[in-house]
Formats: sequence, structure tokens, C-alpha cells
Amino acid sequence: MELLHVQRAAYLCMNEPQERDAEIMRNSLSGGRVNLSILIEIACTRLSSELQCIKQAYHSRYSCDIEQDVTLKVSGGFREILLAVLKSCRNYGGKADMSLAMCDAKTLYEAMESEKTIDQKTIISLISQRNTGQHKAILVSYKQLYGHEFSNALKGSKCGQFGKELRIIIRCIQHPEKFFAKQLRMKNGDTREILTRIVITRSGIDIKDINKAFAAKTGSSLDNLVRREFSNSKDKTNGIVADFLVGLIKGC
Repeated sequence: MELLHVQRAAYLCMNEPQERDAEIMRNSLSGGRVNLSILIEIACTRLSSELQCIKQAYHSRYSCDIEQDVTLKVSGGFREILLAVLKSCRNYGGKADMSLAMCDAKTLYEAMESEKTIDQKTIISLISQRNTGQHKAILVSYKQLYGHEFSNALKGSKCGQFGKELRIIIRCIQHPEKFFAKQLRMKNGDTREILTRIVITRSGIDIKDINKAFAAKTGSSLDNLVRREFSNSKDKTNGIVADFLVGLIKGC
């Protein structure tokens, strides 16, 4: 088992990002239980251009579209929201349009204020029609216009289960570093595998921000977590993996 962590780290580093992420998503959809956290992690923290490449790699590798597998394996609001995010990557390119973002923020607000329940159809449609950068611009505009985060508006009772699920995804899009830090704190599954995946895939992107977010909640750094998790064994390969991950965290 110990050698598997070395092999996994090597695999994640040596593969092209889109191939690596396609495989991670496929694994999260395989087996008896879908790993929603990983699906959200990949779909909502990659740039739209990156997500488009991941979808192409997925189709090339598994001879089916990821949307097909999500439709079959995921249920409820998460399915509709994830499908909208996956569809949104077709619109990548260019800088965020702040004028459009303001208009979209107003559309979101109106969807939240519609009658007794929120207008899910309008929200899903808006997500699918805008790219990742535009999603973030909309959320910034929403706060500027209404004085609170859109994710906070989703706490209302009228939002129901859909609101709870949408809130998780919105917070991941808006604050990916906090999402990753929470993943590492909760430790759902093999902590070493989670650490290895997150540190390697976010190295050179936002690993330092994740480290800060993790430390803010726990009072301890990611490199301390790595040392602790990989020290519980006499196997020397664990030390190799730990040194490698700490180097990535520190930007060595």
C-alpha cells in the first residue's frame, strides 16, 4: 500500500493536466458511490479553457462524454448544476465583461425573489451560458449591488435542497482556496491521497492561498499536515513523497 502513494504522486505529475483530471473525474464517477467533492473540485476550479480540454480528453479516453456519465450517476440539483458548469466551458475566452456581469447579477437577484421558490431554471440557464471568469464577475457584481454574497442569499428556506447544493458549488467557484482547505480538514477518505492530489494539481496555481486558508482554520500549515500524515510508517518512500509535496507547497 505504501508504494501506491509514490506511484500515485508520480502518475499525477507525469500526465498532462487534462488527461490527469479526466482520469480523476472518471474514478469519482466509478464504483458504487459517486465522489461529489472531487467532481465539484475539478469542474468548478478549472478555467473554462482547461475544462474544455478535460472534456475532450475524457471522450477520447473513455469513448463517452462526461455529461453522459454525470447524468447517469449524479442525481438532484447537483446533476443539473454540474451539467450547467460543464456546458459553460464552451463559452471560454476573453476578459470578464463587467457590464454584462451587472445585468446577470440583477437577473440572479430577480430569480431569487420570484414568488415562493427561487427560479431554478433561470439560474441554471445563466450558469450554462457564462464561462468561469464571468461567473466570478457576476458574483462580485452581486455583492456590489446588494451588499451581501449570493451564497448567503441561498441560505433562505425558500431555496430548499437546491439552494444548499448550489451554495456549495458557488462557494467553490468564488473561493476555491477555502473549498480545498475544507477538503483537507474534513479528510473524507484517504488523507494521503487527498493531500497528494490537491498539492500536485494546485501547485503553481493557488497552493499558497490554500495553505493560508488551511492555516487560518486550523492554526497549522499544510507542510505540517504532510509531515504528520506521511510519518506514520517505517517505509522510506513516505519520506520521499512528503519531501516532494512540501517542496511544492513552499514553491521550491
